[in-house]
Amino acid sequence: MIAAGTHALGPDDTALQVRTYREGRARRAGHDLLLDVTRWSATVTVAADGAPVAVALEADPRSLRVRAGTGGIRPLSEGDRAGIVANIADRVLGGEPIAFASGSVEPTGDGLAVRGDLTMAGATHPVTVRLHIDAGGSLAGTVAVTQSAWGIRPYSAMMGALRVRDEVDLIVAGRLPTG
Repeated sequence: MIAAGTHALGPDDTALQVRTYREGRARRAGHDLLLDVTRWSATVTVAADGAPVAVALEADPRSLRVRAGTGGIRPLSEGDRAGIVANIADRVLGGEPIAFASGSVEPTGDGLAVRGDLTMAGATHPVTVRLHIDAGGSLAGTVAVTQSAWGIRPYSAMMGALRVRDEVDLIVAGRLPTG
């Protein structure tokens, strides 16, 4: 059973990542990316019965780091990696903090449905995050986010022949304390 109380999560014990996908006629030239968020914090509040009841998260978009780039004509250089991070933080997300606050946490057959508001690029919209939490406290979840719903114009190059797919995945994996 997960220990009751409010538990802090962050990059030291939990992974928060963004996965992007390429599309377009020139997609073979680009890379699907896996980005680590390196500055973020979250809290998970757990009731006395071991059931999570609230989740909150804040992340710094300037803390993204390219973990991997797959595909492409050539491997990503350090310059490519730095340019990607700067472009996402400044042009795509506008450098504004990313935040999530749950409104409800409901058990499902294989985990939890965490419904709440996600704020990024200055816009806030509801999302549902499906989290899988096992008896040992391991948690994992992925939520697909359509960038344009937040007013974000997905990155494109080569006059639109290479672009990032509008839908990206936000991924979390870690462990909550048990007791």
